[in-house]
Amino acid sequence: MSTGRWLRRHAVEGRHTAARLVCFPHAGGTAAAFQGWPARLPADVEILVVQYPGRQDRIGEPCIEDMREMADRVTAELLDRCDVPLVLFGHSMGSGLAYEVAGRLERDHGTVVSRLFVSARTAPHHVHGEKRHLLSDEDLVASMRSLGGPDAEVYDHPQLLPLILPPLRADLRLLDAYRPERAGLPRIQAPVTACGGDSDHTCPTADLALWEELTTAGAEVRIYPGGHHFLRTHEADVAGVVSKHLLTLVQTRGDTTHGPS
Repeated sequence: MSTGRWLRRHAVEGRHTAARLVCFPHAGGTAAAFQGWPARLPADVEILVVQYPGRQDRIGEPCIEDMREMADRVTAELLDRCDVPLVLFGHSMGSGLAYEVAGRLERDHGTVVSRLFVSARTAPHHVHGEKRHLLSDEDLVASMRSLGGPDAEVYDHPQLLPLILPPLRADLRLLDAYRPERAGLPRIQAPVTACGGDSDHTCPTADLALWEELTTAGAEVRIYPGGHHFLRTHEADVAGVVSKHLLTLVQTRGDTTHGPS
């Protein structure tokens, strides 16, 4: 099955796919943010990572600066991949996008994802207005450095900034314009796990509980040491939680498929 331009696939060739994990990177991020995850998850789980336009192998394509358009495009790419249970994981900007995709799959196509994992992001209807996309290059670089994260070191190379800053600024423009009202946000039927760093000033730990307002299936909060990009140092711990859920899905589906002996 081709993954086209939008998705990057990680799977063990020749293995039956029992479940799919779809990962959504942070603002300015790429599919490489999840390159370490395949080794941490069950072998019969297919991992699809969204590759946003305007970067890496999609650098010649225009960035998308509207959350709804981005969610529509990703949802369309997943429609023929709903034959096995889907789990969505989004980090930072990817959290809001994953939520929007989960809602579209459920509302428009009758597919309820098995679980939505959100990370380092306040529930969208509680995010206060920001204008980070209007920062000067110098201030934007300083802001990104302060967050740390897997891409922080690239800002030390001025020759790379013309490649890095435009997609980052486009992603921030998307986020800054994404201000849905609670009344306009559906409560999805999937349970939510909200993860955060205990020193993330962009997403206080108390704000993670607000995701419970956007699901009818309950939400749990998991806190890890670290800041906004706590995934960088606690990838194994977070992936372990995701893996445990996926393993349960795979085992349950296997029991259902094969039935009693």
